Amino acid sequence: MGSDRKEAVNQYLPILGLLILGALFASGSFVASAFLAPHKRPTDAKVAPYECGIVPEFEPPARFPVRFYLVAMIFVIFDIEVVFMYPFAVVFRQLAGFGLIEVLVFSLTVFGALLYLVREGALSWGPRQHLTVAMPERTSSSTIVRIGAEPEQAA
Repeated sequence: MGSDRKEAVNQYLPILGLLILGALFASGSFVASAFLAPHKRPTDAKVAPYECGIVPEFEPPARFPVRFYLVAMIFVIFDIEVVFMYPFAVVFRQLAGFGLIEVLVFSLTVFGALLYLVREGALSWGPRQHLTVAMPERTSSSTIVRIGAEPEQAA
């Protein structure tokens, strides 16, 4: 009985070792960063963007808007969905109805997330543009009147 328990514990030793190595690496990275990082404030020349030795004539552009990253994340989500579709297509006949239902649930979940993001405005890149009405509504009678009228009267 004791040897069975020891064998069960021995199976978890690699996981424990991996956790210890991960903790040592993380703490070692913080310690190395504290020792190797510069401790004085950089000069203006070091903070300025480097343009191949040419002094910049204007300020660098502002940061990308957050919406740019939202669109990138949407792309990654759909890219991953497509990657998951290939294995499904390969074993479609083996999975039968169960696999089809699982893929439909997965696809509907991703599509629902897309609808949510569109509703929240993740794909709109600026303020809404409203069209202004320049001419009254066009009807057949107004068109006939304009065509039949003299040039002075049409204006």
